[in-house]
Amino acid sequence: MQKDSTTSAPPTPTARVRQRKRSIEVSIMLLSLQGERIGNSVIPLRKPLLVPPEASKANGNHLLVDDQNKYRSMWIRAHSTVWMIGGFALIIYMGHLYIWAMVVVIQIFMARELFCLLRKAHEDSHLPGFRLLNWHFFFTAMLFVYGRILSQRLVNTVTSDKFLYKLVGNLIKYHMFTCYFLYIAGFMWFILALKKKMYKYQFGQFAWTHMILIVVFTQSSFTVANIFEGIFWFLLPASLIVINDIAAYIFGFFFGRTPLIKLSPKKTWEGFIGASVATIISAFVFWVGGKRGLVLLLANVMGRFQWLTCPRKDLSTGWLHCDPGPLFKPEYYDLTGWVPRWFPWKEVSVLPVQWHALCLGLFASIIAPFGGFFASGFKRAFKIKDFGDSIPGHGGITDRMDCQAYGDGSLCIHLSPIIRGGSKLLSRDDPGTDIDEPYLRGAARSVHEDRANVPGEAVQTILKSR
Repeated sequence: MQKDSTTSAPPTPTARVRQRKRSIEVSIMLLSLQGERIGNSVIPLRKPLLVPPEASKANGNHLLVDDQNKYRSMWIRAHSTVWMIGGFALIIYMGHLYIWAMVVVIQIFMARELFCLLRKAHEDSHLPGFRLLNWHFFFTAMLFVYGRILSQRLVNTVTSDKFLYKLVGNLIKYHMFTCYFLYIAGFMWFILALKKKMYKYQFGQFAWTHMILIVVFTQSSFTVANIFEGIFWFLLPASLIVINDIAAYIFGFFFGRTPLIKLSPKKTWEGFIGASVATIISAFVFWVGGKRGLVLLLANVMGRFQWLTCPRKDLSTGWLHCDPGPLFKPEYYDLTGWVPRWFPWKEVSVLPVQWHALCLGLFASIIAPFGGFFASGFKRAFKIKDFGDSIPGHGGITDRMDCQAYGDGSLCIHLSPIIRGGSKLLSRDDPGTDIDEPYLRGAARSVHEDRANVPGEAVQTILKSR
């Protein structure tokens, strides 16, 4: 027998590197069959054979309808929802000032959750006090936004006290200068805090902080402005977004089969369409009613309470009385020639604001969910499931406010020509909270006679607002 003269050549370094890469790829492939890779770790799946590889690759996760623990998570989620709705109803009953305080608390929690996303313990340990800079910019932005929105109402609150009126007038006069000075002080603080080998991390935190301020304050400023124009204008859009969110979860829970968007694998077309229909019905059909007709709930009830429809022109908490205006006065329609004789309701009433509610329903159905999609993409970019864990079954505050934050801006822009337009649809007759015009003019005259240093613009603004 002849020996094979060919001998295997020793592997070169390049061949060894390729061989090692192939072995690593094979190991990763085997691990992926047993679990889902998150960052540098692998989380085992409970039953990997239930999901085909192609479906897992396309969707990235189980649909809600196929989730084995969906009933347990639904119970936890429902329990937290009941508590949140109960607390929200109590705050609505307490009035405008408490609703604004609730919005401020929500903003603080959202900022806290977002600040923590890019923080690194090792870098922060070498930068003592650097975290305080984020909150310095946050509260400076809060002073700027709410100072502009609430300055007029603060003046109306202290008009009867000469000293406070003078103090508030000066604060309003130098409000812009104060906010700019605080921002420049924060900017100088940041420059002086720059440390060698930390530049990239510090500038990343600086840019991240400003992005958070835009996300948190830009949309919510519209919401706060409309709270004081009438709780109704805050409650209706917020309620429609909540209805849309709950309906999307329920329809997706029972019927969801078709993935809607890759950013959020558990969102389905069935949930999106079902939620849109439910939201529009809630906004439009629930307004139908009448003295002898069908009286339903939601907006029809809200539109009949002056506590919800009257604007608040100061920062007090007293009861409100006003003429709600033609938007909230029902118009009756006779159905005698349109319905059969056995139909029990021969007349329906429609509030004129019903047509605007229909537009709000469309906004809440189409635009608000994209806030949730944005948040889902955000979480995937940072490889996290939720922004926090402060609400059992829901995640963090940011997880619950994603649709509200990006939907309220569109809703409030639609409402702004109605509330603040020249048609004066909302009456300004509110003897329960406003200061009478003769008294206001007398107070202004006495202040000028005493030569107090009160900005003339503040007095003129008050008089023009009448």
